[in-house]
Amino acid sequence: MKLALRQVWYINLAFVRNPAALFFTLIFPLMFLVIFTVIFGNGHVLVGPGKTVTVSTFYVPAIAAFSVINACYTNIAISLSASRDTGALKRIHGSPLPVWGYMFARIVHAVAMAVVLVLICATFGAAFYGATLPTTTLPAFALTLVVGAAVFSALGVAVTALIPNADAAPAVVNATILPLLFISNIFIPLQNPSGWIDVVGKIFPVRHFADAMIGSFFQLSGSGLHANDLYVMAAWGIGGLLFGIRFFQWEPRAE
Repeated sequence: MKLALRQVWYINLAFVRNPAALFFTLIFPLMFLVIFTVIFGNGHVLVGPGKTVTVSTFYVPAIAAFSVINACYTNIAISLSASRDTGALKRIHGSPLPVWGYMFARIVHAVAMAVVLVLICATFGAAFYGATLPTTTLPAFALTLVVGAAVFSALGVAVTALIPNADAAPAVVNATILPLLFISNIFIPLQNPSGWIDVVGKIFPVRHFADAMIGSFFQLSGSGLHANDLYVMAAWGIGGLLFGIRFFQWEPRAE
């Protein structure tokens, strides 16, 4: 555990010392928040029975959910693929650091970045768009955030089994996540979506994560906890974990 925690410190330090990665990781979600608000104006959207909010306010938890997905799914999949191709993952087996410690460090770093990004989005939304931060439903919001980060971290590790090499990583990762962001109440508010969009969206964990984040942020129910959405996300997370354990590769693929 001591070695694993030291690896967490190293990954965080390397990230902070990379100005380009630091800037785009932290600013990228805010860019989307501002761009979507400008494009779709400041009208009102229905987020729950009898509950409407401004478009700008809607995008605060929506982009927060996107931040978690980007930090835990996209970044983990791309970084692991790059490390695998350079042989860094293979060399882990010859080091004192256990393989579980390396994966633990990667996931902890991703979850930490996700939490920071959510705080940035919430603070930015409160300062510039008048978003009211959750109070009574804060425990549900925090639990949703933690479950979402864990699930998408597991899926990020699992999807590397489908990535042939580091050059293909961005294309594969974006192809598996970008279409879902448009039909899962994140990039575009879903108000009375057509049947197939609603059905397809609810098959995947992105829609459930977005609904749970938005519901707890706007305090749509008593505790704000969307248990059914969390169950579906957990099922995907367990499936991703089992798939990753079975098919994850530590060595570069043969050409």
